[in-house]
Amino acid sequence: MAEQHLSVGPEGPSFHGKTLEQHVLAAQRKIPHATGDLTGLFSQISLAAKIISSQVSKAGLANVLGYTGETNVQGEEVKKLDIFANEVLVRCVQQGGTVCVMGSEEVAEPIAIPMKYPKGKYVLQFDPLDGSGNIDINASIGTIFSIHRRITPGEGAGSLKDCLQPGREIVAAGYVIYGSSNMFVYSTGQGVHGFTLDPAIGEFFLSHENMKIPARGDTYSVNEGNYHKWAPGVREWVDWVKRSEGERKAYRLRYIGAMVADLHRTLLRGGVFAYPADAKNESGKLRLLYEASPFAFLFEQAGGVAVDGSTQEGGRILDIEPTKLHQRTPLFIGSPDDVADVLRFVAP
Repeated sequence: MAEQHLSVGPEGPSFHGKTLEQHVLAAQRKIPHATGDLTGLFSQISLAAKIISSQVSKAGLANVLGYTGETNVQGEEVKKLDIFANEVLVRCVQQGGTVCVMGSEEVAEPIAIPMKYPKGKYVLQFDPLDGSGNIDINASIGTIFSIHRRITPGEGAGSLKDCLQPGREIVAAGYVIYGSSNMFVYSTGQGVHGFTLDPAIGEFFLSHENMKIPARGDTYSVNEGNYHKWAPGVREWVDWVKRSEGERKAYRLRYIGAMVADLHRTLLRGGVFAYPADAKNESGKLRLLYEASPFAFLFEQAGGVAVDGSTQEGGRILDIEPTKLHQRTPLFIGSPDDVADVLRFVAP
């Protein structure tokens, strides 16, 4: 845990801890030729997260629950909070001059920056509200994002080409989880760090420094409702992992149904999260660019592993070359020893 101090002086209590913006700025100073734009982009994402958090916390009171009656590019019914979160992120970021183009789960094509705003050198892709199916039952949900450098020349508008970059080229990635407390977790390739929102002050303070995933956990996270749709190897792994053998104890199932919440727990406690391909979703269901790749980047930074199970070596998520904005992928991610166990069953 990060070192923090609460002291009481003549003017009342004061909190001494590093804020998210201070931490990102310190990290950016270590990057050659940094200009401060990345810190600015994080400030914009942080502001959006605070606005989304505020709306999520009063979802049962405000008229933001339920569906809009529309479906998104994924063929999924769109909830009111999905649209709200997407609009907040776009509006907070597009006018800051830090990005040249954006990609969102809720929008079929890349999101262009309006002509009246300056264009930046970064590309932001995001799932504005992961786990929105949990909104109505007050379970944890979150925002996931990744940041790349633009690859198209010049300082004008970005394009789809800028979005279709592999995860190994990620500059920074992170997520925000809206739950019993709200946390902002990110990495710029210098470890994984978590910040907890102080609602009284309205600021994210460093609470989890240099997060590391255990080499092995004791839980697995998968939607067993899809059991009969999986390939035989996946079913064999699930049967094995929940069965005790000698000194090896059976793993416990933990599945919330919101990727950001399940992976937040896995990152902190270890274990493995799996979303395999199945008979209905032969290419997998999770989106590569704004779900699988950001978490793969974070988990590798924390000492974990993220693969698609396509090769004997696993098929590293960060090495997949994307060809579509909303490309899907299978995902096996978590503690290195636990992912190695999965691959013994599912790798070809």
